[in-house]
Amino acid sequence: MGLLEATVEQIVPQDADWRARARARLEQLTMPHWALGRLMDLAEDLAGMTRSMRPPVERRTVVTMAGDHGVTVEGVSQYPQEVTVQMVHNFVGGGAAINALARVGGARLVVVDMGIAGDLEGLVREGKVVSRRVGAGTRNMALGPAMRREEAVRCIEAGIEVARGLGPTTDVFGTGDLGIGNTTPSAAIAAVLTGHPVAEVTGRGTGIDDARFVHKIEVIRRAIDVNRPDAADGVDVLAKVGGVEIGGIAGLVLGAASLRRPVLVDGFISTAGALIARVLAPHAADYVIAAHRSTEGGHGWMLDRLGKPPLLDLGLRLGEGTGAALAMPLVEAAARLLTGVSTFEEASVSGAVR
Repeated sequence: MGLLEATVEQIVPQDADWRARARARLEQLTMPHWALGRLMDLAEDLAGMTRSMRPPVERRTVVTMAGDHGVTVEGVSQYPQEVTVQMVHNFVGGGAAINALARVGGARLVVVDMGIAGDLEGLVREGKVVSRRVGAGTRNMALGPAMRREEAVRCIEAGIEVARGLGPTTDVFGTGDLGIGNTTPSAAIAAVLTGHPVAEVTGRGTGIDDARFVHKIEVIRRAIDVNRPDAADGVDVLAKVGGVEIGGIAGLVLGAASLRRPVLVDGFISTAGALIARVLAPHAADYVIAAHRSTEGGHGWMLDRLGKPPLLDLGLRLGEGTGAALAMPLVEAAARLLTGVSTFEEASVSGAVR
């Protein structure tokens, strides 16, 4: 049995008994019933995920998966492909948005090279970047499959390995992405797995103009028509119209779920990875927390398919893991409702009049 199959077998639903215990306590806290709304929903989720009334949330890691895309030759992005490797250097130098926001969220940042079309060997040797390369990016999905099936499996298993490697020092995972052109495969995945038309789920990515936007939609339609991905087979979808970093994110979600750890999923690209993970292991979604709603095209449809309402809606569309980092304090706040707020009985406060 391969790592992917073994991991899927280890993923079980949230624990209903722990959820019930959490709900019973939350309903007795010194406030009107469920007065902190979705924060209380999240507290109940955390108890069910971690099997604890004191969910550990202190050790946080945002994992940014990086990879390049052959489909960029079709002119779907505002920026050239070499920006991917340049941005990795920016991450390592501490100058990117994710660096600033990871500090806000109390999270460390781990950058993983899943398949960049550039040289990062020096950064890998220095321990500044983790290498899980599956080639130098994908092939042009508009002409045929982005990857071979075995390459797609390797991407997912690499993400699982990263999650397991970080597991002993991580209570809460966050997903992030980096890769010029990656909203194009993500929109293709969204169309295939939500059933919505390509034009509805495609956004402007790096800020492309109207003409390039129309062209991008046509490229995605062509890729789906050429490859005919099977929506019931997550590996097939990833291989035909996906990306190496999207596969890594799917694996990270599966790995976190197998460890029974919450995973904050960032925006459009990360949600594409989470949807792949959900196809492979439906209960993996039990451990997913949607960090925010992106302004990108069909992100709302993707979150609906995943069954996860977003914590934040701030008009974000950067990726990198920025939304996941911003939502980390909300996860801590939810956990503290279970550990730091008294019940009416404990505080000797009169309850509601019946």
